[in-house]
Amino acid sequence: MSKLQPQLRYAVVGLGASGLSSVRFLLKHDVLPLVCDTRQTPPGLAELPENLQVVCGELPLSQLLECDVVIVSPGIALATPELQNLAQAGVKLIGDVELFCHYAEAPVVAITGSNGKSTVTSLLGEMAKQAGLEVAVGGNIGVPALDLLSPQVELYVLELSSFQLETTTSLQAKAATLLNVSEDHMDRYQGMSDYIAAKQRVYQHAEYAVINLDDQHSQPQVQPKKALSFSLHLDADYRLSEDQQHLMCGQQALLATEELALVGTHNFSNILAALALADAAGLNLEACLQAAKNYQGLAHRCQLVARKQGIAWINDSKATNVGATLAALNGLAGGQGELWLIAGGDAKGGDLSELQAALGQVAGVVAFGKDKQRFKALDNRIELKDDLAESFRWCQQQAKEGDIVLLSPACASLDMYRNFEVRGQHFCDLVEAL
Repeated sequence: MSKLQPQLRYAVVGLGASGLSSVRFLLKHDVLPLVCDTRQTPPGLAELPENLQVVCGELPLSQLLECDVVIVSPGIALATPELQNLAQAGVKLIGDVELFCHYAEAPVVAITGSNGKSTVTSLLGEMAKQAGLEVAVGGNIGVPALDLLSPQVELYVLELSSFQLETTTSLQAKAATLLNVSEDHMDRYQGMSDYIAAKQRVYQHAEYAVINLDDQHSQPQVQPKKALSFSLHLDADYRLSEDQQHLMCGQQALLATEELALVGTHNFSNILAALALADAAGLNLEACLQAAKNYQGLAHRCQLVARKQGIAWINDSKATNVGATLAALNGLAGGQGELWLIAGGDAKGGDLSELQAALGQVAGVVAFGKDKQRFKALDNRIELKDDLAESFRWCQQQAKEGDIVLLSPACASLDMYRNFEVRGQHFCDLVEAL
């Protein structure tokens, strides 16, 4: 699949942000696609021009079979029977990122992983800005890849999900990383090996692989042309000093950890990853260190909301899987005060048992939401409440000065909230009201 060929017939399956960006891109190149969505009233419907053929509800297999190329949105599983039929009939199934790869003229840094990828992506974007580059940041966060395309851009920094990587074959990243892997999206994959294989695609054709030595799944399954490594515990190119006081490059101390606004060792790992990627992309080190010091982090990702009543209130609502919550617990445990955890929501069919050992580091846990009973099964001492506000009040009663209260649900929010941002904002509002 190369650049668009107007004589071919195109379809876009799945609206939403990336589907709409695909439609806009096709229209800009004088291609009128067939647009389909399994939902009756998908988001973005009103933005489509009148002259497009749009089919909502069932996917129109006979019409799709007449197409040459179908651009599949990340929200639609390739295992969908209609898409399987198309693939067997020889219709080309691609994603928006595949299309992007044929039009991007500047180097691309590609970042995937179960956890931390949004932080690393946005931090690397800040580093490139500080280094004076015209940088475009997006993909799975913020702006869809196709909307970033511009001849002015000197570096693209893309966060890519496993779903996006499944439909991408032409990515030739300047630097690529698979930060880590923990069980997630098991409702979309046959099993862990299937999920890991999708993530590993980020390394295909990459010039540099940036490897997390602390996670075996980060090791590329294909031999990289060049490699840089990072680690919290091992002797990597970018590492944390043994006393955890400095971020190091070889024997050189780069930054004192106390100078950083981000909290938790898992965030030190994210900064080390960003520094290694910046090195591979040829960014100025001094500018990158300045950006790392200035970086406040993303909302809802281990974000210190406030210190009130002597307690640090941390919003990690973005932790929608067990791995993210483990990262937060391991990153924050072992400090001066005690740690109190608020968890719960929709576990998406995932296995919560991995949390069991880590809960030993926590003074107390309260769970709410659809799968709260599954937390109780891990440890009988876990408190159960109906909602976030009750869980918050329980923690407020238990915690004392010097303690940390952490919202890190290990679950999706959709049982009670529109998304994890709304859940995180509710937590912030509760803190503000103290």
